[in-house]
Amino acid sequence: MSPADEEVPEAPSEAPLTDPDARRNVALTTGVAATVAFVIWRVVVALNGHEPLPMDMWWQDLMVSLRSDVWLVLAWIPAIGGGTVAMIVILIVSVLLFLWRKRKWDAVNMASAIILVVAIGAPMAAVIARERPEGSLAESVDTSFPSGHTAVATTFTITLALLLRKWWLWLAGAVWVIWMMWSRTYLSAHWLSDVFAGFFEGVAVATIVWCAIEALRDRRAKRHLADPSRPGELPESVR
Repeated sequence: MSPADEEVPEAPSEAPLTDPDARRNVALTTGVAATVAFVIWRVVVALNGHEPLPMDMWWQDLMVSLRSDVWLVLAWIPAIGGGTVAMIVILIVSVLLFLWRKRKWDAVNMASAIILVVAIGAPMAAVIARERPEGSLAESVDTSFPSGHTAVATTFTITLALLLRKWWLWLAGAVWVIWMMWSRTYLSAHWLSDVFAGFFEGVAVATIVWCAIEALRDRRAKRHLADPSRPGELPESVR
């Protein structure tokens, strides 16, 4: 057999641009699990008459007993950095940076996730009006459950890590969220159950919104590729 007659193996074809992200099933499962955990947590707190749980009292007494000037300074860093004004600024800057990098969908994802987590948590906290721990150093209004600082911090860090796909963002995000959760309880702004509720809320919103936005991007990309009048590379609007 001559070299010309030899069968040349076909080069592997490139994966379609509309293939679902391999992480989506994991993210969706995580989001559903976090939603269920949040609902269960909410029921547990309600069945207790919105009073602090035994673990809340134990943790609160521990935090008060460990107070010192150094730890208070460390606790105020995430309290201020994750406050309303700071997070509005961070959200605006991150959205503008995504738009500047021509990542419109990522900008929409980040804005949608943060707006939704606040839209869910703030009214719920106002309606429940759970009393904060006595002697709160950071807050005075009885909107304790769930922790808004924790929910927003969790939503922002998970969304950013999903969008940018950097392993170190997951690590930095975990440190920031744990720091925030500790800070809110150390300053007696929230019960331990409040910050866990905020964490579950943030995980649920971040992962489910990301999955929804990615699915919408896929749908638009498939419509574009199926349209014979639009040959060529996908435009920015459907990427």
